[in-house]
Amino acid sequence: MMSLRVLTIAAACVAAVAAPVGAVIGPAAEQLKGAIDRVLKVLEDPNYKGAGRQVQRRVAVRKIADDIFDFPEVARRSLGRHWQALSEKQREEFTGLFSDLLERSYISKIELYGGEKITYLAERVDGDVATVPTRFLSKSGAEIPVDYRMLKRGDKWLVYDVNIEGVSLVSNYRTQFNKIIQTSSYNDLVQKLRNKQIEITTDDKSKDKAEPAKK
Repeated sequence: MMSLRVLTIAAACVAAVAAPVGAVIGPAAEQLKGAIDRVLKVLEDPNYKGAGRQVQRRVAVRKIADDIFDFPEVARRSLGRHWQALSEKQREEFTGLFSDLLERSYISKIELYGGEKITYLAERVDGDVATVPTRFLSKSGAEIPVDYRMLKRGDKWLVYDVNIEGVSLVSNYRTQFNKIIQTSSYNDLVQKLRNKQIEITTDDKSKDKAEPAKK
């Protein structure tokens, strides 16, 4: 269901949020950095390492993700024009399934963090919308532009899209979802998300049992 390009974006996106360095400019970037620092503390916490701790570790990281990502907004934008035809119950189900897919996909990449560096540039704010541009420096020396698009919700700034090398995560998913709905149906899309959720849950449990203890 997910293209190689999407998986590449997911990997780069989460690796990018793993290690911010340099000056942080503006409230949106400050809140983004705060969430990232909390994720790093979880990954470095001995209480979340070792055999049988993978599920607990991911639950802790997902709580932080919920604080910095506006998942309902990501879901709405990713479904595009098809969102309007859904009932409130359908919207809630789709948001839950899609959010779970994103969180699980990203968390698996976060755990691969290996000390890559990020530089923040001056954020751009237009009313309640902000873009936090960053530069991700890979171990090979390649510099990758990663922009976080955020909305102001009350006193918080929440991420609703990530743009990597000019490619929007939301647009990428919207293209895939639209194709599935047009060639099959919305119900088929939901079933694919359910199947993916079951697949990832099963994989998480098996990894948790097999994960060796760390000293």
